[in-house]
Amino acid sequence: MASSGYTYEISLKLVGERDGSVPDEPAVLTFEHVNHDDIIDIVERMRRTTGLIPNDAAAAAVGLKLLGDVMLRENTNALFDPLRAGFREFITSLKSRAAIERH
Repeated sequence: MASSGYTYEISLKLVGERDGSVPDEPAVLTFEHVNHDDIIDIVERMRRTTGLIPNDAAAAAVGLKLLGDVMLRENTNALFDPLRAGFREFITSLKSRAAIERH
């Protein structure tokens, strides 16, 4: 089956416990996600335009893109109804900020 976008392998690895200790066998979560956007490019743009420290910009960009894409695909799922208006407003504001920063 042909993909309708970029296919990413998302990995999350626990490298430190809440108390600062390092796990002997770190928990790892890995999954694939297809997104219509180049998330890596978006991370770089957020690092340049948001004023966030690089790791926070990356976390925000990846989180927003993953959540936003799931919300688009699940457009009839009431689970996301409380988020839709605010999410759309936030993304519009973020995009306009990035556009202003480019000029």
